[in-house]
Amino acid sequence: MDLKLKKGIAIIFNVSDIDRTEHFYRNVLGIETVRQSGGDEADWLIAKWEDHVELLFFQGTEKAGRSPVVVFELEDGYMESVLEKLANEGVEIVTPVTEAPGGWSAEIADPDGHPLAFFQSGELPLR
Repeated sequence: MDLKLKKGIAIIFNVSDIDRTEHFYRNVLGIETVRQSGGDEADWLIAKWEDHVELLFFQGTEKAGRSPVVVFELEDGYMESVLEKLANEGVEIVTPVTEAPGGWSAEIADPDGHPLAFFQSGELPLR
C-alpha cells in the first residue's frame, strides 16, 4: 500500500478547562485560537499554523493531560528570552535549556501538564 500524506498535521489535546487552555495558548504563547461550538457537548478549540499544523483541544477531565509532546521550533537567537518570559507568566519550566542534537531544547508544561518542547538550532546566544 502506498500511503500519501497531505502537508500538515493535527494534534489533539484533552484538557480539563477549555477557557484556561484558550487563555494559555492565545494570550501566553500567542497562538491564534478559534472556539468551535460543541452543540450539546462542550465547546472545543482549533489553532491553525500556516496551513501546516492544527492543534485541537477537547474538554474531558478523564483524559486531561495525556497527550503527545509537541515541539515548536524557535527562530535562532532567543531561546533563553522565551523561557524567561514564560517563567514570568507562571509557566512551569520542566526542563531548562539543554544541549540537543543540532541545537538546544527546553520543555514546559501547559496548565493541564501537557509537555511542550521548544527547539532552537545552532549556537545558543548569550542573550
